[in-house]
Amino acid sequence: MIEFAGVCKQYSRHAAALSDISLSIAKGELAFLSGPSGAGKSTLLKMIAAIERPSSGAIRVNGQDISRLNRPGIPYLRRNLGLVLQDVSLLTDRDVLANVMLPLLVTGTPSAEARARAEAALDKVGLHGKAGEEPLALSGGEQQRVAIARAIVNRPQIILADEPTANLDRTSAARVMDALLAFHQAGVTCLIATHDEDILRGAGRVIRLEQGRLVSGAQAMPRAGSA
Repeated sequence: MIEFAGVCKQYSRHAAALSDISLSIAKGELAFLSGPSGAGKSTLLKMIAAIERPSSGAIRVNGQDISRLNRPGIPYLRRNLGLVLQDVSLLTDRDVLANVMLPLLVTGTPSAEARARAEAALDKVGLHGKAGEEPLALSGGEQQRVAIARAIVNRPQIILADEPTANLDRTSAARVMDALLAFHQAGVTCLIATHDEDILRGAGRVIRLEQGRLVSGAQAMPRAGSA
């Protein structure tokens, strides 16, 4: 589902965000991206969404080489991705339901269908009763779950989450992780960047970066029942 082959990201002559990254993530896999601050976790996630471009090497998503994807092709790539970034970026001039509906409306989904799908997405993250609330009236954990609902309303094949539990209390963090794990169990490929050791202790696969280099976890784990 996701492949990096010799990927480097050089911001300047003396600043390499990623160096010679080669890894693969299988369809339907759950993997965690770990490493200290500045290790390159966010850059790696942004490359999968073509927010950042590699300086060299190749990136394939679902068989498509996105390393040199032209600008008109980027929105089509992102329709298959659910992005949960550190900044939830909810719009404060509209309610929760309208925030979750927005990705559907901008791609031309009829309003009635967009509303129904947004309500279903909020229900999946346990926030159906908050649909009419203003984002600023929600707790940090609730805002993060709204961001997850907005990320999955397009029914993506892949979810990319960058520190989704950062700065949350343990209860809120557990609810956010439960929401993400539910999508993985439904067959969605998930790559989650985190420095939360409690989460990493129970993880099946951890891809670790240090100073922009891959130090462990490069290969996709075999799927249950595979030879």
